[in-house]
Amino acid sequence: MNNEVSHLTARAAALLAETDERRIRAIRSRRWVLYPRAKQALDRLRALLGHPRGTRMPSVAIYGDSGMGKTMIMKRFRDEHPSSFNPLTGTLKTPVLAMEMTSRPGERRFYAELLTLLGAPQRPRADIAQMEQAALRIMEAIGVQVLVLDEVHNILAGSYREQRIVLNTLRFLSNRLQISLVCFGVNEAREAISGDVQLARRFQQFTLSRWAANDQFETLIVSILRNTPLRNPSVLTAKSLRRILQITEGITANIFHMINSLAIDAIENGHERITDEVIESWEPDFDTEAAYA
Repeated sequence: MNNEVSHLTARAAALLAETDERRIRAIRSRRWVLYPRAKQALDRLRALLGHPRGTRMPSVAIYGDSGMGKTMIMKRFRDEHPSSFNPLTGTLKTPVLAMEMTSRPGERRFYAELLTLLGAPQRPRADIAQMEQAALRIMEAIGVQVLVLDEVHNILAGSYREQRIVLNTLRFLSNRLQISLVCFGVNEAREAISGDVQLARRFQQFTLSRWAANDQFETLIVSILRNTPLRNPSVLTAKSLRRILQITEGITANIFHMINSLAIDAIENGHERITDEVIESWEPDFDTEAAYA
């Protein structure tokens, strides 16, 4: 790689040939940045696909405050294992099926959402047993191996009885289809899953904690900067890193927002780098207590 762009990944370096407007657009777009903690989470999820099928399949629950990158990890895992169609056999295979847990989910609403995701026509007067059998038949036919549930803490919005029914439904699907479950949610989601002891025992827990002043945080900042198409390298001091933590409260979404804003300013003012001085003077335009995906 040319020494003039050695501070960037190949993909970010390629953007330097674009106009400032295109570079700014690229910075504002949601882009994947691999950092060690995200890789650890993805490695756990990938291992599920290689696990031999059985009646008590291992599952993974990923918890963290809003804005810690759970949804980005979920989408990355889903996109790494897309559906594929075999034109010779005429079969569709979907190893990873991802859905969002609806607000106040019940058994009927859960199956309705699942069937919609599967693209299945629904009879208005179909009972739950018919919806269940349709979902089982289609999921088995397309070879689902992992069912991913985002916003799983929404289970808590239902009554105790509704919570138990939904958890029983998840356990039933896992047992019948011999599939793994992956649940993403805020920290309160632990309470939701613990409502079914048998189900909870199957879950390996992975927590995305807020960032602290350590080597992992420094690696995160370096990874973001290497994926940010600025012509000059940004070399930040320990003081600047502490300032970023203070402003963002260790929330991943806030960190990305801050670095992106500073990078756009650097393009617009022609400096093409993020400096300690601009970090010290930067004021956030986000509410640090707001919820992020």
